Amino acid sequence: MPGRVSTRNSAASRVSHKSSEPSLSLRASASRLHPSVVVPEEGPPNTLRTRICAIFGDSQKSTAGHRKLVINLRKVHEACCYETSKPGKKELDDYGEDDFNVEFARCVLRIVGIKKSEPVGDRILRFLGLFLRHASEKDAALIPQTQPDETQSFPETPSTRLTSHVLSVILPLLKAKEKTIRFRSTQIISHIINSLDSIDDEYYHLVRVGLLKRIRDKEAMVRVQAVLGLGRLASNEGDEEQEDEESGSDDSGGLLEKLLEVLQNDPSADVRRSLLLNLPLTPSTLPFLLERARDLDPPTRRALYSRLLPALGDFRHLSLSMREKLLRWGLRDRDENVRKATARLFSERWIEDCAGTRLPTEGDPPAEMPPSVDALLELLERIDVVNSGVENGVALEALREFWSSRPDYREAVNFDDPFWDQLSAERVFLARSFNDFCTQEEDGKYSALVEEKMPEVTKLAFFIQRYTNDLVDRIRSITMNDYAEEEDTVEQEFIVEQLLHIAQTLDYADEVGRRKMFALLREILAIAELPDEITRLVIEVLRSVCGTDSVAEREFCGVVLEAVAEVHDTIVSEDAMEVGEDESFHSARSEVTDTTPTKDKIEKKLLSENGEQDEQKAIKEILVNLKCLHIAQCMLQNVGDNLQENVHLVTMLNNLVVPAVRSHEAPIRERGLLCLGLCCLLDKTLAEENLTLFLHCFSKGHDALQTTAIHILSDILTTHPSLLTQSADPNMPKSIFKVFHKGLKAVHTPDVQSAATTALCKLMLTLVITDEDLLKQLVVCFFEPATKENAAVRQALSYFIPVYCHSRRENMERMGKVVPGVLHALVGLEEELDEDEEMVGMTVVTNMLVEWTDARKLVVQDDTAVSWDEAGRKEPKAVNGDIHLDLADALLEKTMAHGCPKEEKKPILSMLGKLYITPTSALEKLQSVCDLAAEAIDLKIAPDAGSRNALTKLHTALSKALGETTPVSPRKSAAREGITAFKEEEAEPEETQLPETEAVEEETKLEAEMEEETQMDEVMGEETVVKDSVLDELLDNEDEEL
Repeated sequence: MPGRVSTRNSAASRVSHKSSEPSLSLRASASRLHPSVVVPEEGPPNTLRTRICAIFGDSQKSTAGHRKLVINLRKVHEACCYETSKPGKKELDDYGEDDFNVEFARCVLRIVGIKKSEPVGDRILRFLGLFLRHASEKDAALIPQTQPDETQSFPETPSTRLTSHVLSVILPLLKAKEKTIRFRSTQIISHIINSLDSIDDEYYHLVRVGLLKRIRDKEAMVRVQAVLGLGRLASNEGDEEQEDEESGSDDSGGLLEKLLEVLQNDPSADVRRSLLLNLPLTPSTLPFLLERARDLDPPTRRALYSRLLPALGDFRHLSLSMREKLLRWGLRDRDENVRKATARLFSERWIEDCAGTRLPTEGDPPAEMPPSVDALLELLERIDVVNSGVENGVALEALREFWSSRPDYREAVNFDDPFWDQLSAERVFLARSFNDFCTQEEDGKYSALVEEKMPEVTKLAFFIQRYTNDLVDRIRSITMNDYAEEEDTVEQEFIVEQLLHIAQTLDYADEVGRRKMFALLREILAIAELPDEITRLVIEVLRSVCGTDSVAEREFCGVVLEAVAEVHDTIVSEDAMEVGEDESFHSARSEVTDTTPTKDKIEKKLLSENGEQDEQKAIKEILVNLKCLHIAQCMLQNVGDNLQENVHLVTMLNNLVVPAVRSHEAPIRERGLLCLGLCCLLDKTLAEENLTLFLHCFSKGHDALQTTAIHILSDILTTHPSLLTQSADPNMPKSIFKVFHKGLKAVHTPDVQSAATTALCKLMLTLVITDEDLLKQLVVCFFEPATKENAAVRQALSYFIPVYCHSRRENMERMGKVVPGVLHALVGLEEELDEDEEMVGMTVVTNMLVEWTDARKLVVQDDTAVSWDEAGRKEPKAVNGDIHLDLADALLEKTMAHGCPKEEKKPILSMLGKLYITPTSALEKLQSVCDLAAEAIDLKIAPDAGSRNALTKLHTALSKALGETTPVSPRKSAAREGITAFKEEEAEPEETQLPETEAVEEETKLEAEMEEETQMDEVMGEETVVKDSVLDELLDNEDEEL
């Protein structure tokens, strides 16, 4: 065992070696280091340097032998730092601790010049960290045997002095100009920090300042290493270490706050991911870390769900809203790996937290625990299924992933009679999610589980009846001013909804169960106090119970309308009761004489009571009518036959919908308008008659009514597209287009603008509307700054425009026609911008317009562009570039027109150089556009050098395409075309002809050119004959020699 610490001085200069000793590989790399790295002079070779360099040289070959190399280097370190009592090897007795530190640092300096792509540097760095950790542990074990200073919080040992020496050598290199040196030096320091438990206070502050400056480095790889080191320092940051934050230096401010700022704003995904995994988990940092669930980088989002959240501990420490957000963001992520990581987190980690079987981070894992249904119910309670289990909630998606990944719970769950007798929100949602998973699986894989575990139709009908009666009783008790049970009503309503969801998936082949369910639903539907969501579900279940054919649909409509009549009769019955009460009251009042002194007071009191009763009666009547209209609306959403063929629908239209549309009460009128729109979907004649009504509602209604009118018009045009082309009113299409024009310009009403944009996008994708002005306005709406705050509009257009252009060639041609108008409108908008408004640059606009009109982007090419080989593989041919050619023609005409401003010419001309020109276009069209480009170059319409280059590039592409297209020489073809044209003009005396002298001169000139070309052909023919004769002679001579 090593003895006391050595006090020997350096004796390396007294050691002599032969000059012929071979140099090491690490030493040979010294000349390749950057000039900013100052390596100490080596001097003559010595034994210590040879031993250390040999160990470092072996460490770079493979990581497999690092442990053995660390032990060997530690022996060298102890031999230099401690005096040993073991006799034998004395070759290192002449070297001290300073000599070892110098040679060790010399080897470390060789790392800083190694590029990031070389794995050698990472291997040596890993060896460095292993050795420093091993040396620190060994020195710490020797401290009790030496003479420790109890007043020191940080004991000084040979390993600490070695670490300080290495840091003192590497820290100045953090400011090097070479990015590789900055990267390796930052990596070395960060690796040392993460390998050791503690460092000297002096170097702690130096390292902190140096790494803080590197988090602003322009190289992302340097910033990554800096945050790896600062993340370790941030976990030990204390209040006493903030005295230098007011010094005004670059490291002023809390370290943790600066790292959180980098986490939120750094453009590099690697930096953000490194911080996400290395920052301490504290209440102050947790919200910033969980924000990375919305990071732009998919691996960063996946790291949050797969590494950070499992290491966080019990998820129940998170707030309820944060649990719901994490599940929703993760399960609906666009990246499949993120969705898988979220599902694994929910079905493995969170259920283990509830069951109390979380695997410990250290030690052997415990035995596998059996599935716990109680833990699953607690998990559902922790994610609040009453709110997250609704139609668009995330609980159903989470349970679907849970059932898919946990077959043990699928087998363990049991839905027996006691389970249904004591239903809670969690229990019924558990049954509903299990039923949906088993029934929606492909190929009926789990249909046997449904038959085994779920109740039959008759039994489920009794459960629905029981819990519906309980719900109605509680609602009526609340109506009687008993608000104590209002929260229980919400849960009871949720239970009935989930039972109806289960009823939608049942098989009604059993006639007894079908009749029981039919009678029950008919009875429930007639309850006026029933909530709207339950009413909708009851009607949907009733539709599936009745059947799918036309006869079943008429039966379904008849049953629903009977329920509507019963609900509406509640008003009549209450009126009759009130009339009876009034008659008895008047008969009693008639007995009072006129001389009664309290007559005036009684009459005033009766008038006030009658006024209140009339107001309550009016409100009750409105609510009942709204309920009837809601039932009718749900029914219309579940039918598909023609309106005129169903007498029940005609009766409902005349007796319920039309009076509601004519009502003076706004809520009834709006609900009636919605029902009328649904009726129009079932009858084209009715839709044509009421188009004017819907247009009037848009022009005169408020925001909500305008949105409803747009939705109705969109659905009608989608269902009956011929109303635009075959309308009896020729002005009807213009009126409809005007509605969408106004809707797109409704900047101050975002809901109306988003509704109009979405509806118009759907109609244009289905080719119902092909108006170019509307398309132009959509593109302008996508770029204009007024829609910057309306995310719904931007998102709809960002999907619609590329799909619209790349799906059909005629759509792309239509887009090409509106490009000049779009550029003109956007240039005008850019000039009218205020100082605080920003707009997308015209370079970005032109790039996107070029991409949207590029024929190579078409998903389905035409017959000339795509063919199929014998194996069925697609063989692309030359794409027809007429779209860009027509666009170039239109843009050149635009720029050469009188009055085109300079601000508009620049983006147009820059766009010309990006167009795709192909020789597959028509020769006449190519020649015409080429002449236009040449004329534009001659007229010098380009305002700057960039525009001139783009115009020249277009002309070059056109000339090249013409050269590939023309089968003969341009000069010869032009002469022939001129002669042909001259003869045609001569043959048609009624057309304008050239003067006789000019015609003769032109004909003579053309004939002379033809003669010259004929002579050239004869000369070329003679040369060919001569060459052929010489070749024949050579061949004859060859034959003779053979």
